Amino acid sequence: MPIDILEFILLVAVCFFAIMTVELKDLLHTVISLAAMAVSLGAVFWLLNAPYVAVFQILIYAGAVIVLFIVAVMLTRRR
Repeated sequence: MPIDILEFILLVAVCFFAIMTVELKDLLHTVISLAAMAVSLGAVFWLLNAPYVAVFQILIYAGAVIVLFIVAVMLTRRR
């Protein structure tokens, strides 16, 4: 029962961060929201007994891809 509640909370967090990724105006905040969504989704995969997918979700998407996005955002010129 507590795992079901935690799973529901994580799914709501994933949906919230996905909406914030699309709706935010500042590009850096958008990338941070995308990273939070990827970490939350990795936690959902872990709760669903898919640790292999969870580790790759967190390492590759929340780690590598988000770092590339942040570097690209920081190297572009803002107006």
